[in-house]
Amino acid sequence: MMDVDLLVIGWGKAGKTLAGRFAAAGKTVALVERSPEMYGGTCINIGCVPTKDLVVSAEERRDSDDPQEFFRTAVAGRDALIGTLNAANHQMLEKPGVTLVDGTARFTGPRTVVVDTAEGQVELTGETVVIGTGATSRRVDLPGFDSPRVFDSTTIQHIDPMPERLVIVGGGFIGLEFASMFTHFGSKVTILDRGEEFLPRVDRDVAEAVRQTLLDMGVTIEQGVLPTSLDDDGTHAVVHTTKGDFAAEAVLVAAGRVPVTGELGLEAAGIEVDERGFVVVDDQLQTSVPGVYAVGDVNGGPQFTYISLDDNRIVWDAVMGQGTRRRSDRVAVPNTTFITPPLSMVGMDETQARKSGRNVLMAKKEVAKIAAMPRPKIVGETHGLFKLFVDADSQEILGATIFSIDSQELVNMVALAIRLGAKVSDLRDGIWTHPSSTEAFNEVLGTLEPLA
Repeated sequence: MMDVDLLVIGWGKAGKTLAGRFAAAGKTVALVERSPEMYGGTCINIGCVPTKDLVVSAEERRDSDDPQEFFRTAVAGRDALIGTLNAANHQMLEKPGVTLVDGTARFTGPRTVVVDTAEGQVELTGETVVIGTGATSRRVDLPGFDSPRVFDSTTIQHIDPMPERLVIVGGGFIGLEFASMFTHFGSKVTILDRGEEFLPRVDRDVAEAVRQTLLDMGVTIEQGVLPTSLDDDGTHAVVHTTKGDFAAEAVLVAAGRVPVTGELGLEAAGIEVDERGFVVVDDQLQTSVPGVYAVGDVNGGPQFTYISLDDNRIVWDAVMGQGTRRRSDRVAVPNTTFITPPLSMVGMDETQARKSGRNVLMAKKEVAKIAAMPRPKIVGETHGLFKLFVDADSQEILGATIFSIDSQELVNMVALAIRLGAKVSDLRDGIWTHPSSTEAFNEVLGTLEPLA
């Protein structure tokens, strides 16, 4: 049995950062991780970093490259990078005051867990406990979908051979990223989206621009399609749906993510979960049990590693600081979907701007028509558009949707402008390097018109 100041379950961004900070402050820490392949968390091992490494590799493939050989080389490069990061994350916490425990934890009381390790059971008690076990891909419970030809967003990263045809079940952001990626690797991709409307939570003109970009790549998109079963004859799979059959060498299920809480024994600790299984937390990320916090994807908030990093700040402040930080303090949190080119959003979209009751101005321009932004033409990717919204009275920036190369960087500038209450002139009249994507703001924000 071990009693520590901080017990962390799950090696995600928030948990590992808190472990390091508590140890540096002279506190005792125990960090439990059930899989050595997940040292460092989802982002660096199976999520953000490896998938974006594959995206970049896919974009570099030329028609003269053999798809299978190129894909295997890309996966080998991905694995080398992730292996280095995985080891580095382990080394970062090999420090005095930190005990690293390989095993599966389950609660036996409010702040006590038993960990099943290779050497036997270990009992750990923490004055403060942090749950950071993350989320995993949702499975489709339909006949035949247990076939070895069915993959999720983790397993498909090591598919071999790369499929000539790939069916993706799910038209959300994860599905679109993999559709773009595998199309560039050389697969013929078909997306089966259960919704009648493509990207329903995105402005219609933006959604259409994304859809057309994917179509231009060669992706097939089928709307209003519900899978019913799958057959596998040993050479390919056939997905049976409400709108016909779709054959492919592989099927990717991208139907959302669910929390990893099933083995935690939360009921033994009295920790509440919601109807979806996510751990219920308050504005300071504390669960229904005092001293127990839930961070990252497992608490049902936005599933981004930078949100997990901010969760670390909130918990640190609650336990070791002034206790003033709140989740509700977050303003202008950006997000990016890494299709080619990437789609980034922050603040209000057009629907929200119209409902805001403000006097709103909108600037909108297609990337291919932005004369002051030659970078897309230089790199050969001119798909996309810019949309920005401004309060006509205060001149403050309300939000932006940027579908363009480098949008993952541009959106951060807009997010900062919103947080600081910057005026539209600060971006429109800024002096930016050339040629860069940033200078698009000079031109696009000069087209502001009332939102009719």
